[in-house]
Amino acid sequence: MAARRPAPAPSSRRPQRRPRRRGRRVLAWLGGLFVAGVVLGVAGFATAYALVDVPDPNELADAQTSTVYYSDGTTPIGTFAEVNRQDVDIEQVPEVVQHAVLAAEDRSFYENRGVSPSGIVRALWSNVSDGTQQGGSTITQQYVKNYYLSSEQTYTRKLKEFFIALKIDQQQTKAETLEDYLNTVYFGRSAYGIQAAAQAYFGVDVEQLNASQGALLAAVLKAPSNYDPHNDAEAAAQRVDYVLDGMVEEGWLSAEERAQAGLPETVEDTEPDQLAGPEGYLLDTVKRELTSSTVGLTEEEVERGGLSIVTTFDARAQAAAVEAVQDRLPEELPEGFHVALSAIDPATGGVVAMYAGADYLERQRNAVTQDTAQAGSTFKPFTLVAALEEGTSLRSTYSGTSPMTVDGWKVSNFGGSSYGRINLLTATANSVNTVYAQLNEEVGPEATRDVAIRAGYPAATAGLADEDTTISNVLGTASPHPIDVTQAYATFAAQGVRTQWHTIVSVTDSDGTRSYTASPAQERVFSEDVAADATYAMQQVVQQGSGRYARNLGRPAAGKTGTSSSNKSAWFAGYTPQLAASVALYQSGPNGEAQSLDLGGGEVTGGSYPVRIWTDFMEDALEGTEEQDFPDPAYVGSSRGSSSSSSRGSSGSSSTATRSSTPTATQSPTSTETASPTETASPTGTATATATSSPSATATSRPTTSRPTATATSGGGDGDAEEETDGAAAREEADATAAPSAAAAQ
Repeated sequence: MAARRPAPAPSSRRPQRRPRRRGRRVLAWLGGLFVAGVVLGVAGFATAYALVDVPDPNELADAQTSTVYYSDGTTPIGTFAEVNRQDVDIEQVPEVVQHAVLAAEDRSFYENRGVSPSGIVRALWSNVSDGTQQGGSTITQQYVKNYYLSSEQTYTRKLKEFFIALKIDQQQTKAETLEDYLNTVYFGRSAYGIQAAAQAYFGVDVEQLNASQGALLAAVLKAPSNYDPHNDAEAAAQRVDYVLDGMVEEGWLSAEERAQAGLPETVEDTEPDQLAGPEGYLLDTVKRELTSSTVGLTEEEVERGGLSIVTTFDARAQAAAVEAVQDRLPEELPEGFHVALSAIDPATGGVVAMYAGADYLERQRNAVTQDTAQAGSTFKPFTLVAALEEGTSLRSTYSGTSPMTVDGWKVSNFGGSSYGRINLLTATANSVNTVYAQLNEEVGPEATRDVAIRAGYPAATAGLADEDTTISNVLGTASPHPIDVTQAYATFAAQGVRTQWHTIVSVTDSDGTRSYTASPAQERVFSEDVAADATYAMQQVVQQGSGRYARNLGRPAAGKTGTSSSNKSAWFAGYTPQLAASVALYQSGPNGEAQSLDLGGGEVTGGSYPVRIWTDFMEDALEGTEEQDFPDPAYVGSSRGSSSSSSRGSSGSSSTATRSSTPTATQSPTSTETASPTETASPTGTATATATSSPSATATSRPTTSRPTATATSGGGDGDAEEETDGAAAREEADATAAPSAAAAQ
């Protein structure tokens, strides 16, 4: 019997598993999942495809009029038109026009199956990665979205759109789909369909359209208001070039034909009659807000959505705005003369009134929200706020010498008038350029710019960019939209709280499935104490300065006049605790260039027509409302030593701007005049008097615990003599102008 082999010694190493068998099991498992996913995906796709029915094309949502109301919710301003549509056969549409639409909206139309997977992927990626809403839609999908579904930005709607577009592409020819699209798509101007659009833009039938006209109609499809040449000719031209170049790339237009095509020279400028008159600007402004990102509706939804839109516009205030402008200005105004009046409720940010032109049908550009004009001395309060925030007191005094060189800039007061040492109240009341130049040097023009932006100026305002931030910005070289000035003064009226201006209170549709309620952004941008002192200073402008015609309002008011150099714009911006408003006059030449204001008489300044219009408007708009007082001044900061400003008078001698703790201002200008009817003769024969915010105040030194006062003078800043006629000033002051190097003065 053979001996057994001894058992091998136990190994200290573990036996290795067989990776190949396990790997095969994993691969089999993953393969099974993949197959199952494909099966489930196909099954799910097939199920979804089967469940989604194509609506009957005759069951398109009925177009309903959208009505816009004043703030009471019952008084209509107007309506957005019902559908204007006349169907045509595809054979009636010139081939060059068909190709223009395809070049703008769907260049793969004849190759795709009604949907664009790559476009959908791009849109989904954009939605997920940065939150933007991208369309990624073919013409077929657009047709489905607009007339079978809605413009709601949800993935459910997009899935329905996807499946319906697939079915429509299978059920009808490309020619039929393109015909349906061209007969129903919205072109702006209340025109649905290519035939209505041809009439609205060119006054011709669709068969008469040429390549350039077809390219413009194709261009406006993306955003009708934005690319309508009467709203923005430059944007329209760029979009037309995009369409025409696309036609060349696709072989639909020869290079020779492209060279002869472009933005049509003649485009109809008629609009629905309901937009006639000043109210047309209200409706246009409301529509722009409805289709902005704030509300998020499309123009199609606005035009045919049956919406009830309640606005912030007050019917009585709006009537007062129109009446004030018409009563104060000549019936026949020079060519290019424009008036912009707007008023904002400082508590809500709602625009309660807007005069942007006499007739929207005559000029579609909004003077309040689209035009710009140099701000002049309405900009000075921003420098004042910047100084208050840095601890400068209203009691601080500065030299009012004129002319004066400040940081290399030669600046003069209006008429060359010089002042003695005056405090900031007097400098504000009389808009003394030399004082404000020194003040801006102290705080820095960057701080002034920052205050303007916090108050409500957009950072992109012309003349407000970083490279434009020079010491002369204190004189209002920036050119804001008039609504921006009103926004800033509404911030002052709200004692430092900025509420974004808006014109819509609420939107509801006919069946209650869609609603919107305004919730404007609010932010405290100045402290209450700083705002109270700034308001107190601007009250002196009304009480005894360049805006003293506004005393006729008969209630507490604050504000600032402003006139740019060469009288190219004139302003009055002011407020009560309940309402802020601004009035701007400006004039432009044939090519849009700024021109000096000319009404056939004397100079048009902020202390003339603008303050009168403002006062008339505010009196009627506030009729029946409770009179309210502004907060008492806080007297922030202190009057510390002497300023660091290094200034030189015209003789070249040093003129140091010195701050004083004296709460009143005394001065020795070349002449002085009273802001009240009482005058006393001085030994030199000049008429002298003092005017203060308190009837009992005098221009003598008072304890530092009392209010600082301003002394009214003539000749400086916005100041001039005041003539009383029937209890009201018959002529108001001319505003100061800057040195030749400054683009704007007062």
